[in-house]
Amino acid sequence: MDRLWTPWRFDYIRNIPDTETACVFCAILSQKHDEENFVLHRGTHAFLILNLYPYTSGHMLVVANRHISFLRDARVEELHEILDLAQRCELALQAEYRPDGFNMGFNLGHAAGAGVAHHLHMHALPRWTGDSNFVSVISETRVLPEELPRTYRRLRPHFQAGA
Repeated sequence: MDRLWTPWRFDYIRNIPDTETACVFCAILSQKHDEENFVLHRGTHAFLILNLYPYTSGHMLVVANRHISFLRDARVEELHEILDLAQRCELALQAEYRPDGFNMGFNLGHAAGAGVAHHLHMHALPRWTGDSNFVSVISETRVLPEELPRTYRRLRPHFQAGA
């Protein structure tokens, strides 16, 4: 049996709140440790964070500030801010990573693949032609060329005031 060691993930896994009683996004939103939590931007109705389990380098999540589960639960101003942030994600990813395309979307509900099904969030990630390598295809393992702190430092300036 092959093992891929990822000791850096243990601190995160150890601190994941029980999803029956707490929400990881609400917990992060209530904290002020933006760099530690990889929060790139806080808005009035939504915030932007790096995905801690990215498919590719630069994988971001646009998260509603309110604890809602579905698009039907969102107010117009929340939807507008989520899409405005998605546009900013596209611009930042293009500037930093020069991808061939983007995946932008929602997984609504557990059956649709939502890892945090009870808190509305949108994925924004860069894609390149042929970026599915053999490791992802045959062993369901992601190979990421960049650590999250470096990704954070690259993308954070795109979401600071005046950006």
